[in-house]
Amino acid sequence: MANILIVTDQTNDWRQYFPSEQVITVDNYLDSDWENSNKNLQVVNLCRDYGYMSNGYYCSLMAEARGHRVIPRVMAINDINQPFLLSSGLLKLHKLCKNTESIRAKIYFGRTPEAGLEKLARRLFEQFMVPVIELEMDKFQGQWQISKIAPYPFQDLSDPEQDFFIESLEMFSSKVWRKPKQQKKYRYDIAMLVDPEEKMPPSDPSALKRFRRAANRLGVNLETISPDDLSRLGEFDGLFIRATTNISNFTYQFAKTAEKMGLVVMDDSESIMKCTNKVFLTALLERNKVPAPKSVILKSFDAEWKEHALEHLQFPMVLKIPDGAFSRGVVKVKNLEELEREAKGLFEKSALILAQAFMPTDFDWRIGVMNHQPIFACKYMMSRGHWQIYQHHNSGRVSSGGFETLDLKQAPKSVIDAAVKAANLIGGGLYGVDLKEIDGQVYVIEVNDNPSIDHQVEDAFLGDLLYDRIMTEFLRRIQMRGFGSYN
Repeated sequence: MANILIVTDQTNDWRQYFPSEQVITVDNYLDSDWENSNKNLQVVNLCRDYGYMSNGYYCSLMAEARGHRVIPRVMAINDINQPFLLSSGLLKLHKLCKNTESIRAKIYFGRTPEAGLEKLARRLFEQFMVPVIELEMDKFQGQWQISKIAPYPFQDLSDPEQDFFIESLEMFSSKVWRKPKQQKKYRYDIAMLVDPEEKMPPSDPSALKRFRRAANRLGVNLETISPDDLSRLGEFDGLFIRATTNISNFTYQFAKTAEKMGLVVMDDSESIMKCTNKVFLTALLERNKVPAPKSVILKSFDAEWKEHALEHLQFPMVLKIPDGAFSRGVVKVKNLEELEREAKGLFEKSALILAQAFMPTDFDWRIGVMNHQPIFACKYMMSRGHWQIYQHHNSGRVSSGGFETLDLKQAPKSVIDAAVKAANLIGGGLYGVDLKEIDGQVYVIEVNDNPSIDHQVEDAFLGDLLYDRIMTEFLRRIQMRGFGSYN
């Protein structure tokens, strides 16, 4: 369970707020007595000055060195003072409507009392994680531009601003003021992100329950959160994403925000970026000589894309949109007419699409890999009468084939080796590698950063041991936090 520590320049800075033993001076915090303190600490650095080599700067620097989670982090302090960030593509302000030529506002832990700036306030806080941000914007040729983003000392806030500030701090981390409930104490808290509206989630309710039980056996609290709980990340030590990941949806935002706050994240934002784009993954596998189906990247702006495809592939061939999941955005084309029609539809969604050789098999291998080691092996059968595991019907119904879960020793060594090699190109997280085996040759189809783990499917051989292994790895990474890389 994360402990909150508020660090200020002087005790007088906090005299008008509710008394708390969790508020100390920066001199006290920088004292060597904190060197071996509890690593499971969330430090809110409220020093007046974050300038280079100032007390505030050293507070964040020493917190990170000690393995404490801190806001703002040193990188955020450096980033927010870089002028080029003011004109970055992060912020789209052209839709901001104000009957004025300038805006002056303050942002408190991602909140602002200024109407119309709420979304921008959240995005700026997620980017920089600075407790109080001073924001200035001016209109130039009808377009809003940010002229200033800077940390603002809470000590200089007016009385109304102080009220909003403390309210925002309480919302950011309610544990500052609320007494813990009288219940079993856990060493750490991990947030498990799920989407209640998702029709095909990576884990079913029974599997989620087993993840929680496995965490509890290790003395870890695993709490389910939803896409609306981004502001709660400060309560946790880790983030376990159990919702289908994509660069353009909330999962990537949660991963990036959690990483900025120093949480252990599985799977991390870099893995999401690498795995969810099949064009990137194809190029990565090819460059590292990992066997994969023959593939061609087609460009919508290339007038000769058809000739390029036919030069390397024969009909039938498979077209894939880069970020499809569960067989969505994947089509088989049997002739030139189908190639033109289907490619046109996919090009409307992506400037690049992937064409691959059609390689029919009765099943695909799925090898689970975590921290560079295989952890489960499954065979996924093709949907009846179909060439894919998942078949999406016009009615909206989705059908799938059967499965067989095996002891890793029963899977061919060539399949295991290819899966681990492919996963290692992504990182040390939790991955599901899909492969085909044809005439003794193994081909990597894709690497999934957020593999399906359903009760009585992927866990059919290992049972609860599969959940124990994943949660144990999470615990190891949390305990290793502050001691360098855990991959």
